[in-house]
Amino acid sequence: MQKRYRTHAIVNFLPGIHKSTFLEKTENSIKENIQKAKEGNQIAFSALLDTFWNDVYGFQLLRTKNENDAEDITIRTFSRAFDKINTYDEAYEFKTWLITISKNLHVDLIRKRKRSLLDDMDSQGDVVKKVLDESPSVEDQLIIEQNLANLLQDIKKLKPHYQKVINLRYFNELSYADIAKELNEPVNNIKVKLLRAKKLLAEIIKKK
Repeated sequence: MQKRYRTHAIVNFLPGIHKSTFLEKTENSIKENIQKAKEGNQIAFSALLDTFWNDVYGFQLLRTKNENDAEDITIRTFSRAFDKINTYDEAYEFKTWLITISKNLHVDLIRKRKRSLLDDMDSQGDVVKKVLDESPSVEDQLIIEQNLANLLQDIKKLKPHYQKVINLRYFNELSYADIAKELNEPVNNIKVKLLRAKKLLAEIIKKK
């Protein structure tokens, strides 16, 4: 695993803002979100997911050459990371830690497929010790305020597996545990899917 580094090529020109000041604020924001996430703050979890989703997904898309596998591994990566976040060592970049988790999950996926044990992929036996709080997020409020007919049309624009968790959560009003049981997936996977689904749905609503 690589040690923390400070190369940020993405910020090449920021009018009126000194690069080092901008990067320092960004890094401090990430550190704050990591600390809050360790305390079980759902908003912080969501912010970290939004910040690093494309990094992990893009990395896995290059490795797997398959959108479905890349997305599935990315969901599992954040699920595992949020479950084990108290073990995160700040001597390393958070992004590097996530990428390492995703590498290991990809290797596990390949091994299990070779052994034809796909049915065992979700039976990790991990107990989710830190439960996300139920505080409504900005996305929750935006979704709730929508006209039902318009909302249903917007939901149809999501990928099927995101449609499923949104419908179970908002229309069937199921808990995380009940959705996990319904879909036969780990609870943390459901939490990550919902966070991602709400983010995408909110973006669709805002574009109108």
